[in-house]
Amino acid sequence: MRHRSERERTAAFVRFMVDCEVLRFGDFVGKSGRRMPYFIDAGRYRTGTQLATLGSFYAAAITDRFGDDVDVLFGPAYKGIPLAVATGVALARDHDREIGVCFDRKEAKDHGEGGLLIGHQPRDGDRILIVEDVTTAGTSVRATIPLLRAQADVEVVGLVVGVDRRERGTGERSALDELAEEFGLATLSLATIDDIVELLSDVEIDGAPVLRPADLERIAAYRREHGPR
Repeated sequence: MRHRSERERTAAFVRFMVDCEVLRFGDFVGKSGRRMPYFIDAGRYRTGTQLATLGSFYAAAITDRFGDDVDVLFGPAYKGIPLAVATGVALARDHDREIGVCFDRKEAKDHGEGGLLIGHQPRDGDRILIVEDVTTAGTSVRATIPLLRAQADVEVVGLVVGVDRRERGTGERSALDELAEEFGLATLSLATIDDIVELLSDVEIDGAPVLRPADLERIAAYRREHGPR
C-alpha cells in the first residue's frame, strides 16, 4: 500500500469503506440531529483483517504527509481508539516507525492507575497527531486539544480524519479549515465527500449502482445547505 499514489490510495479507501458497509447512502439522522443522505460509521469495521487494512491506509497517509515528525497518536474515545491502535501497529509493521499510542476515557478513573488517558502518557516536547474517523463540526477536537495540552507541554501537530464531510463549522468555512486555523494544525483526510461522489458515481456492485440518481440529488441538496460558503 505504501507504493500507491495518493489518488490510487483514495480510490481504494473509498471502495474499502463501501465493502465494509462503513459508508452507506440513504436517509440517516446524525449526532447533530441533521438528516443526512450518507453516513460513515467506523464502528462497522469489525474484523481483524478490516482493522489491519484500515490501519495501513492511515499509516501510509501519515507517513507521506508527516514523515518522522510525529511522536504520539491520540485517538479520542470511542471510535478514535481502534483507529489509533490499528494505525500505530501499521506504522510499526509497515513503516518501521515505533511511536506512542494513547486515548482518553469518557470519565476520569479514581482507582488503579487513575487519570483520563490510557497508553502513552504525554511528556514535554511530544508531537501529537490526532486520528479521527470523520469531522463534521469539530466538537471533539476542540475538547481534545485542551485535554492534551493540560497533560504536558506538548505540540499537537495535526489531525487526520478518514473522511472530510466538507460541512460548515461554527462559521462559513469548513470545520476542518476552521480547526487548522484555530489551533495551527496540519489537517489531512484520506477522502472527502467530493472524492466519494466522483469515485462512486458510475460504480456498480452485483449489478446495482452504489450511488443512485436520488442519492446524488440528496447529497447535492445537503451540501448546498450545509457546505462551506
